[in-house]
Amino acid sequence: MTTTRDRRKALRRMGAVVLSFPALPALAAGVAGAATIVAVRVWPASDYTRVTIESDRQLAARSFMAANPDRLVIDIDGLELNAGLKELLGKVKPDDPYIAGVRVGQNQPRVVRIVLDLKQAVAPQVFTIEPVAAYKNRLVLDLHPTRERDPLLDLVREKEAAESAAAQSVNDALGELIGRIDRPQTAASSAESAASAAAQPPARPASAIARIETPPPPAPPLKEVAPEMSQSKLDRLIVIAIDPGHGGEDPGAIGPTGLREKDVVLAIGKKLRDRLNANPRIRVMMTRDADFFVPLGERVRKARRVQADLFVSIHADAFITPKARGASVFALSTSGASSTAARWMADKENAADVIGGVNSKAVKDAGVLRAMLDMSTSAQIKDSLKLGGEVLGQIGKLAKLHKGSVEQAGFAVLKAPDVPSILVETAFISNPEEEAKLRDPDYQDDLVKALATGIARYFAKNPPLAARHRAL
Repeated sequence: MTTTRDRRKALRRMGAVVLSFPALPALAAGVAGAATIVAVRVWPASDYTRVTIESDRQLAARSFMAANPDRLVIDIDGLELNAGLKELLGKVKPDDPYIAGVRVGQNQPRVVRIVLDLKQAVAPQVFTIEPVAAYKNRLVLDLHPTRERDPLLDLVREKEAAESAAAQSVNDALGELIGRIDRPQTAASSAESAASAAAQPPARPASAIARIETPPPPAPPLKEVAPEMSQSKLDRLIVIAIDPGHGGEDPGAIGPTGLREKDVVLAIGKKLRDRLNANPRIRVMMTRDADFFVPLGERVRKARRVQADLFVSIHADAFITPKARGASVFALSTSGASSTAARWMADKENAADVIGGVNSKAVKDAGVLRAMLDMSTSAQIKDSLKLGGEVLGQIGKLAKLHKGSVEQAGFAVLKAPDVPSILVETAFISNPEEEAKLRDPDYQDDLVKALATGIARYFAKNPPLAARHRAL
């Protein structure tokens, strides 16, 4: 009896050993094949914050939200905690709109847990991107706000703030001037002067007194702005969408000395915004005002959400030879490119989504959206060509042109059906001389002046097309 029992125990032990054998090679392979972190990048912006973890092989991740306090938890399989991931802790800046802090730890063997402590509620997107261009595998964490701001109302409030600041500046200057007039008084006569002033005010323009004594009321909070008033003020605005190309994970073209397209076009875009906003009838919406990635379709959607009167996309491309030079202006074509170079340029710019990293799973009704964007009308293209002609004419006074007429091709970013849209290639950043010009702030100012003048000449000849103007 004892012998039988001992034999059974021995068999069970042997079975356990046999069953464990297949797991040993897999375990050894798993340890040897752990992914290596190549880089960790954080792209904070008011629109959304992106965290990118680049590795030599694809990562599998699971994520969930936790409350009290709000945080996003991401478990990444096949990783061992290392310096590359710990580096993430120092990448988050205090002014990040969404991330308050980061914690990284080895949650389980070969499972790293990242916890993002949040400043506000977010709608996270976690997805992977296969190797493309200079990038290896990327795991992307996008933190979007749960509720989008109203961009139209933002433009109205921005205009009101500018008007209030301008009025206050006038009041301050006028008050200082009057103070200088009143200042040469002795201390003994001050009380007498004040008493006589109460009985009989000094001879000053009544309008000036009214402006000083009755400062403009403070602007009401955003939620208190009446829709009727907002729409009325918006109807009196010309809204221009400025689109600095590339950004974030997508650097665009890179010059011989390392100047990146995404940086120089953002600088030009900001200068153009400030110049155009100096006109009280114009307000500019920028598709990006910082270094973050914006998908091509989202750039179009942003312009349409503010009912833009026109759309100007700014670029600085490169070519396979450094000899290529000159500025170009492009409009949309629905029937093929106007030249081989135009088609090549469009294909290159349309690849920005692939490099920048679009979450294809998050695109809803992609077919419907694509069909809507393909509905660009002949009227839109006709007005785009007019706008392009005015802008090209002004740039031609400043710089060499790559071609003396507006070219056409199927640029995805120009496909807003109801917004005249152009894409400006300011220069070939791959050309050493033109790269040096693009880096020069003074040349940027001259280029901005040319763009603004071309836009002004277009509006002088063509009334705005946006829906809110058609209703007037």
